[in-house]
Amino acid sequence: MALFSVAAQLRVSSTYNKYARIRNSKGLTGAEVARQMLERAGIYDVRIEQIGGNLTDHYDPSHKVLRLSSTVYGSASVAALGVAAHETGHAIQHAENYGFLWLRNAMAPITRIGSNLSIPLVLIGLLISRSWGNTLILLGIALFAVVVLFSVVTLPVEFDASKRALGMLEGQNYLYGEELRGAKKVLTAAATTYVAATAVALVNLLRLLALLGGRSRD
Repeated sequence: MALFSVAAQLRVSSTYNKYARIRNSKGLTGAEVARQMLERAGIYDVRIEQIGGNLTDHYDPSHKVLRLSSTVYGSASVAALGVAAHETGHAIQHAENYGFLWLRNAMAPITRIGSNLSIPLVLIGLLISRSWGNTLILLGIALFAVVVLFSVVTLPVEFDASKRALGMLEGQNYLYGEELRGAKKVLTAAATTYVAATAVALVNLLRLLALLGGRSRD
């Protein structure tokens, strides 16, 4: 499973780097396309900011800010347009109160707690007496299950954002032919990382459940 996750990350990097070297025929940057797409959707209260890093692009619903990495914000590459359109898709989801995005945002606080505490609780539970230890392990597993559910809910959010992105890139005449296919490859590769993360989380949850079951039988 770890290899699957690493392979997915490598695929994203190689695919993105390939199409980051191909300039789109209209010469528009990621920031320009994101702004135009937002305005066409009737959204004028979302800021677009440039941030550092590579592939650090994201939409912040709590502050209504679309943050684009420097390699996307000012780049006129096919890859940049694909990423910018995808993040714009999240902003449009937010404006439309898209159900899965709302659910993911609602789950975020408890998911952060689960990410930080689930494994430590399991480890502590393994070190103390069975009566209290099993309770802590079960609590840790419950918190980790929330993390897994968050990963599952993230999948339709990401798939829908990519679908919206490709629809806008084509329907609004930003990319054509091979350019559009290149953007699709970039977004498909990115989606693979979410699938890999969910698969790894599910496997780890099953391992924790098996651990609790084995401890209970001893």
